[in-house]
Amino acid sequence: WQVMFLLTIDGLRFLQVEAARFMPGYIPQPRWVEALIFATSVTVIVIELKIWNGVRLQIKLEEQERLLLQARMTALQNQINPHFLFNTLNSVSSLVRVAPDTARELILKLATILRRLLHSSDAFVPLQDEIDFIDNYLDIEVVRFGRDKLRVVKELDPASLDVMVPSMLLQPLVENSIKHGLSSKIDGGSIYLRSQIADDHVNIEVEDDGVGMASAQLLERPTGLGEGGIGIANVAERLKVLYGETARMTIDSHNGTGTLVRLRLPILPSDLTTTTAIYEDRSSTRR
Repeated sequence: WQVMFLLTIDGLRFLQVEAARFMPGYIPQPRWVEALIFATSVTVIVIELKIWNGVRLQIKLEEQERLLLQARMTALQNQINPHFLFNTLNSVSSLVRVAPDTARELILKLATILRRLLHSSDAFVPLQDEIDFIDNYLDIEVVRFGRDKLRVVKELDPASLDVMVPSMLLQPLVENSIKHGLSSKIDGGSIYLRSQIADDHVNIEVEDDGVGMASAQLLERPTGLGEGGIGIANVAERLKVLYGETARMTIDSHNGTGTLVRLRLPILPSDLTTTTAIYEDRSSTRR
């Protein structure tokens, strides 16, 4: 339309010339009026071009930010999967010679676990799916530790099981409890999984009665992980990416009494459970 505007000005100028030829009494506009019209037209076009370029740049930046968010989530998810697979295969390999039948059963469970990891690219899944996944994982760990040394207690609010939570949310926390809390206890211990709806949030707890960690150690390593561990750090980072400041994770741990990890997550609408939808929602909020 800017071109049409310029053509209109040229057309008006042409009409002025023709009017002067065929209408002797016609008084043309002063030069300064023509200059003002021209300057105004140029200014309008320049402003419009700047606005258009600004909008185009903003759209491009938003698309890059959205792709970065997805890439960041993918990287965090890929960080968990090989780590989890490596530890699980270690558990299975320790049983191959001493209990081949049990090892075979665990391999089938591992296949079920891997099937979900390979075929699920969703950022969020129902909490029930996470619990089912944990059941398969704990079946492997219970066999490795012994049923008398690894006990699992679940206290789950049925209303919370349909809430969408980040995929692979609980497994790193449970693995941390086993590896850093219970594995060094001679008599083993228990893991407690709890969930409850509170207002517009879901509260999830993963607790163990293992060896725990001193307050100084927690301050030194806020993630609560020992050397080589990535589990809790990964969960904390994913919560930050997916929820921003609206989710909260706290860790309470003391030597000899165990570790309690509390998660408080906002209940998201069903149409806000992909990284793309989350980014678009944040973008609209910023505007």
